[in-house]
Amino acid sequence: MGLNMLQWISRLFDKTGAIGVLLATLGCASCFPALGALGASMGLGFLAHYEGVFINTLLPIFAWIGLGANVFSFYSHRIIYRMLAGIAGPIMVLLTLGPLWTYDWSTYLLYSGIGMMLAVSIWDIVSPPNKDCSSAVVSEELSENQNL
Repeated sequence: MGLNMLQWISRLFDKTGAIGVLLATLGCASCFPALGALGASMGLGFLAHYEGVFINTLLPIFAWIGLGANVFSFYSHRIIYRMLAGIAGPIMVLLTLGPLWTYDWSTYLLYSGIGMMLAVSIWDIVSPPNKDCSSAVVSEELSENQNL
């Protein structure tokens, strides 16, 4: 069964948000030492000159894309726990980059948000969300059974 256009767009933007946040963190060796070392080993060390752009601009943009994609995809699958898991990561990233930036523990919140976005994105690849039930399918089956 193929994906309809709405599902395809929501999955594309969800992956774009998660991968964008991960790439933005790989380029920031001073902000994220472990991910920065991984990025440098992958040949992304030249991105260190753009750390300010990554943290202040790209990271929030990709978090907003991920947040919007998860809310948008909720309208196609209507599974509340998938949406809550999907929006938790971007909200943690956005809160950390906004009002919670000055707190010492905000670094842990940022790492958790990035990890959550990555985990939900992998979960979406491994087990894509499907509607639990569809009234159109049920009503079609009922009408077919009544005609027999």
